[in-house]
Amino acid sequence: MSETVLLAETGRATGSADARRMRRDDQIPAVVYGQGMEPISVSVARRDLRLALSGPAGMNTVLDLTVDGTVYPAIVKDMQRHPVRRTVQHVDFLQINLDAEIRVNIPVRLEGEAKDVMNENGLVDLTMSEIEVATTPKNIPDEIVIDVTDFTMETTLTLGEVALPSGVEAVGDPEWTVVTVLTMRTPVLDAEDEAAEAAEAEAAEGEGDAAEGDADAAGDDAGE
Repeated sequence: MSETVLLAETGRATGSADARRMRRDDQIPAVVYGQGMEPISVSVARRDLRLALSGPAGMNTVLDLTVDGTVYPAIVKDMQRHPVRRTVQHVDFLQINLDAEIRVNIPVRLEGEAKDVMNENGLVDLTMSEIEVATTPKNIPDEIVIDVTDFTMETTLTLGEVALPSGVEAVGDPEWTVVTVLTMRTPVLDAEDEAAEAAEAEAAEGEGDAAEGDADAAGDDAGE
């Protein structure tokens, strides 16, 4: 479990103009909420938030969110970004119980070299970049690593087949495809296909010209 301290301040104004002014001062409007507590409007320094989430757990970092001296174990539940600049506009912090199960999305990373796939001009394709899991905050993995070394052209890895750490359970249909293997077209095959298509088109055009010539000849005979 990755854990770090993040300071937050209360007493911020909640209007749109005030929020814009805060962002200009590199303060980000935020809210803290959770079971059994009233939501608290807070603000956090942009730099502090960036540093807090810069570790290996990223958005799944378990925070000691300190609000006016009170510490709330929390994670980032939602982060709103500017549609163009992609800067953080607002953050939702969820207070958590370190011993209670929560659901989070964990990034997936492929490792290894699938030589059998490469030799067949195939491509290992990651179809799920994140996997939702249910676990306690103490057991949240930084990432899910899948070794593709032994993959072949026939390999398909489903959600139910993904190896997960003890105490971590995948959420979703076990038959969902997580990793598959694609067959890539080679330049030689592409050239052969293009040549075949061109030959077919030329043959069809020749047949059309011949039919047109026959029709013209028949017309001439009828005119006589």
